[in-house]
Formats: sequence, C-alpha cells, structure tokens
Amino acid sequence: MKYIKEWLVDYDLSPTIAGYLSYTIMILLIAIICIIANFITKRVVMRIISHYVKNNRFKWDDMLLERKVFHKLSHIVPAIIIYIAAFTFPNYDAVIQKGAIIYIIFVALMVILSLLNAINDIYQTFEISKQRPIKGYVQVANIVVVIVGVILVISYLVGESPLILLSGIGALSAVLLLVFRDSILGLVAGVQLAANDMVRVGDWIEMPNYGADGDIIDISLVTVKVQNWDKTITTIPSYALVSDYFINWRGMQDAGGRRIMRSLFVDKSSITFLSEEMNENLKKIHYLTEYLTGKEKEIADYNTKYELDESHTVNRRSLTNIGVFREYVKHYLQHHPQIRQDLTLMVRQLAPTEHGLPIEVYAFTNDIRWAQYEAIQSDIFDHLFAIAPEFGIQLFQSPSGNDLKNLVVSSYQNEVRGEVEHKSYES
Repeated sequence: MKYIKEWLVDYDLSPTIAGYLSYTIMILLIAIICIIANFITKRVVMRIISHYVKNNRFKWDDMLLERKVFHKLSHIVPAIIIYIAAFTFPNYDAVIQKGAIIYIIFVALMVILSLLNAINDIYQTFEISKQRPIKGYVQVANIVVVIVGVILVISYLVGESPLILLSGIGALSAVLLLVFRDSILGLVAGVQLAANDMVRVGDWIEMPNYGADGDIIDISLVTVKVQNWDKTITTIPSYALVSDYFINWRGMQDAGGRRIMRSLFVDKSSITFLSEEMNENLKKIHYLTEYLTGKEKEIADYNTKYELDESHTVNRRSLTNIGVFREYVKHYLQHHPQIRQDLTLMVRQLAPTEHGLPIEVYAFTNDIRWAQYEAIQSDIFDHLFAIAPEFGIQLFQSPSGNDLKNLVVSSYQNEVRGEVEHKSYES
C-alpha cells in the first residue's frame, strides 16, 4: 500500500488523492487475485477432482460430487486470500478479518451439511438402509451443526466464549422445545421405529386414520411419506406410527403368499341330504370320485354296525350336499396351481346369518401382486358360483326390485289363469 501511494505521488498527485487511489488499486488487485484463485479452483482443481472421482472404482465418492461437497469447499479459497490481505488495510484489518472468518464459518457449515447428506446417500446404497434408515439422525445432526455454527458466529462477533452463550440458551429451553417439538417427537419415534424394525422403505402399510394405503417411499425425522395405490402421497408424522394404529403388510410380502378370505352365502332352504341319484352324478366329478366311494363304504359299514334303520333318512347316517360341496372346494383348492399348499388352507362353515350359511374359503395365493391376486381370487369364485347348482345348492342374494316385479307379475298371471279356468269349468 505504501509503495503504491509513493508511486502515485511521483506522478504529481496530491497525497490525499494518492491515498484513495492506492486503496482502490489494492482492492482491485485483491479482487483480481480472488477471481483468479476462484477460477483456478473451479476450472482446474475441481475438474481434476471430478475426473478422478468419476473414473475410479469407488462409487461412494460420486455422492460427494453430486452433493457438491468439493464445489462448496472451494469457496473458502477467496475468503482465505481476503483474510491474509487484510493487513494491507491497517485501519480496517480487524473488521475485514472478522468478515472473512464469518464467511469461512458459513462455508464450513454448508460443506458439513452437504457431507452429512452425502453420507446418508452413501448409506442408502446398502441393503440395511431399508431396515435401519438414518435420514432422521442426519437431519438432527444438521440442526445441531446449524445451531453450533450460529453460536460460533455470534460469539465471535460479540467477543465472548461460546460456552457463555450456551449457558444462556438454558433460559430459552422452553421456547426451543416448543419450536422443535415435532423434531424431538420425530427423533424419539425414529429411534423406536428403527429399534423395533416397525417400518422400512418399501413396506406396504395401511393407516385408515390418515387415509394412507400404499408403499413407504421416504422416512425422515418428522414425517413418513406413503405413496397410495392411486399414486397420491400421504404424509404421516413419524410419532403417529408409534402412538397410533397401522397395518404393515411386510409379513405377507416376505411369506410370498397373499390371503384369500371370502365367503359364499348358501340359501339354507337348499341344504339337504344327498340322494342316490345325486350321489351317482357327483361321483363323475374327478375330485369327488375317490372321496364319495370311500365315504359311501364308511357310512354303509357304520349303519350296518349299529343296525340303523335305513327306511328313513333321519334314522341313518347320510351325506349332505353342503358337506360334499365343502369337500369339493377343498380338493379344488388343493389342486389349484396358484394356491400355496404349504400355508393354511381350509374351507369352513361359519355361523348362520340372515343372509344364509357362510362357507368361507381361507387360502393363500402364490402371487402377492395386487392385479394377479385379484385375478386368481376372481377365477376361483367364478368357478364356485357356477358349480354350486350341481350340488343342488342355491346361493343367497337379497331380492332386487326386478325380483319383486317378477313375483308380482307371476302372481297376477296365476290369478288371471285361475279365473279363466274357473269360468271354463262353470261353462
């Protein structure tokens, strides 16, 4: 600075003007040096680093590049140059250095935040990240880093120790708890969710209170995002998964079988004992031939052993059409190629209701995909609805308006036919 001022004075400039010009020239020189240093850092050093990162055998360092960790770190170079050059301005060096230090702290904060996010990205490349996500912990670390950075800046500006400021924060703890309530609850919930392995990214969950029914696509500190089957996104507070009710279908997905639990409602008036004619017809059904032959012999032996009177159905042991139908459905499912035979499979009779006698099919498909599961279930019940009349079974359904209309028309036609026949008889 002194040399530049003397050089300007040699050109017959007044000391005052020379002083101002020397300051201007020095500022321009420092600015040019900063621009050159920034250019070298961004255009040369960063390209060398990027080339090395992209062409080595490691993949985790690509995440550092995507999060611009090195790019943000390069911003420190001009600040260091300004800090070093501050001594050339004796009257303002303290202010310049403080500004440079504060800028360096903020740049360091940005670098640390990007580094933490990059660590989370690297962690997500491992399979364990679906079971133990750390995004919530990374977000907590981000908050802590920001708070520490702000405290360092304030303490540097006021010239006090950071510990003094930290002791003063105790008085603001109630306010901080109020401001960061969701974050604190989310942190606690995140620990419980991870420790108990309650949810993972990719799990299908159902939470009626929040209208959520779909796959988890993101687990963060405060929220869990669920993509519903209609492609909408439902955001659920993390602590709600600990305090509220939800269903996780992961067990079904891991087992590889999806449950069918649906009933056919049989009209109770159509339930009857099996006649000899019906017995012979049902023996022609492939799944029932062996069963009916064996049962026929077993019942005949039983009736003979106990000398039961065969003159009336009530007096002897007999098969029913509903029992044979249940056996047919069971054999049909046992031979179905898309039903898991290693999981629970049964056809059971539930308590009678006003809608008839429920015959429930309880089985598991070998395909858990929604569309395929529905197609398998529909094919099974299409067949059962069509085959039920072969057993003399009528399935129940509530009468519709058309049924009542046909009943009235039929009644009217019978009444007219009766009057016509009566007149014919009188004539």
